[in-house]
Amino acid sequence: MSTHEIRILSEQDVHAALPMRDAVEAMKDAFEQLSAAGVTMPTRAHINVEAHAGTALFMPSYSEALGRIAVKVVTLFDGNTRQGLPRLQGIVCLLDGRTGTPLALLNGTALTALRTGAASGAATDLLARPNATTAAIFGAGVQGRTQLQALCAVRDIRKAWVYDPSEQAAAKFADDMGQTLSIDIAVASSSREALREADVVCTATVSATPVFDDSEVRPGTHINAVGSYQPHIQEIPAATVCRALLVVDHRESVLAETGDLIIPIAKGLITEAHIHTELGQLVAGNARGRTSDRQVTLFKSVGVAVQDLAAAARTVERAQADNLGTLVAL
Repeated sequence: MSTHEIRILSEQDVHAALPMRDAVEAMKDAFEQLSAAGVTMPTRAHINVEAHAGTALFMPSYSEALGRIAVKVVTLFDGNTRQGLPRLQGIVCLLDGRTGTPLALLNGTALTALRTGAASGAATDLLARPNATTAAIFGAGVQGRTQLQALCAVRDIRKAWVYDPSEQAAAKFADDMGQTLSIDIAVASSSREALREADVVCTATVSATPVFDDSEVRPGTHINAVGSYQPHIQEIPAATVCRALLVVDHRESVLAETGDLIIPIAKGLITEAHIHTELGQLVAGNARGRTSDRQVTLFKSVGVAVQDLAAAARTVERAQADNLGTLVAL
């Protein structure tokens, strides 16, 4: 029997193999394929682990263009931070789409944070005003960090505000990311302060209720909303959703999963027709984005499996070229 080797990529390997600018381009490709029906992507399966305030998600996808299959298993356990563990953990398995042979196993925590941030980077590149220089980040966790990295990859961000219920977490975010990105980062004492100068906003929180008031959003702001992925969780005010040009990662997924849309639709404030387009249609040039400097634009993402597939495929390709990771015989 022949021996096959699989490549194991750690958090450090993933970051080394997938710089943020490359991740943003990978997400543009992924969303374009998705909107063009070039991807097989079953609805992700949820397992609620109520006894431990946890959720497990299983996300498969296949791209004929990439010739790859990927399956991500990701868990979100609210009590993990009290045990010194990440709230979000996971692994991604990449397989050859022609033979089914397992190719690599990647750190899913790092890959998820990168691809989620990169999706917002892609949306910001296509929807935010070109002269945007100030950012506001809601949520000082891992996701918030890659959100800001992605904004800096596509816009000349010179200042950022961070707002988080934990002042300690926000202060550490400001210190760490200020040094990493060489920009001025201030801790906001309120959502109003965070949004006062913001051109681009990212919400990456675990809040079940809106994290700011619609009246605080300046004309011309672009918002990336990535926190709400369940029907009862509403991170963005309904009034903001109603007045914004709404672009989504995947129409079917957002209508099934996020309270940011499900709740205002149930209240009769908007209909499904309020969704302007999918991000992939903007990438392909089949839909128009921002139409004025005063327009508020909103990218609502729940995260879809093709993002993991595209990010993993690009990461593994680079890792093979640079001999990153550890080869293990199966």
